Amino acid sequence: MTGFYRNFLASTFIGITCFAIAADTGTNIKISGWVIDSACAYTKGLDKPIGVACAKACAKNGSPLVILRDDGTIFLPIDSKTPSSSQNAKLMPFAGEHVTVTGKDYVRNASHALVIDKISK
Repeated sequence: MTGFYRNFLASTFIGITCFAIAADTGTNIKISGWVIDSACAYTKGLDKPIGVACAKACAKNGSPLVILRDDGTIFLPIDSKTPSSSQNAKLMPFAGEHVTVTGKDYVRNASHALVIDKISK
């Protein structure tokens, strides 16, 4: 195999690989829901948090806070940066509260992750 063909194949492979792992841009979304700890959202079948103190206690103990939309869909708040960081600090002032959130929704196999642009009561 000549150098030309080897280089051509290598550059083609790199181009295809980069295209295949291109970042998902997400979908702009605005939702309303409850800021609740993930354990309660998944294991207790709650429609809303038991209370503010409970949601904050769970979050302080390490449980990730999530947004439980009014229709029962759960959104996991994520960081858009790499390496990413926990979003609990951003959500803690709203723990146990009903909020409106705008941001980017990333869906994978019916699972929702949300990069929060704005959150308000």
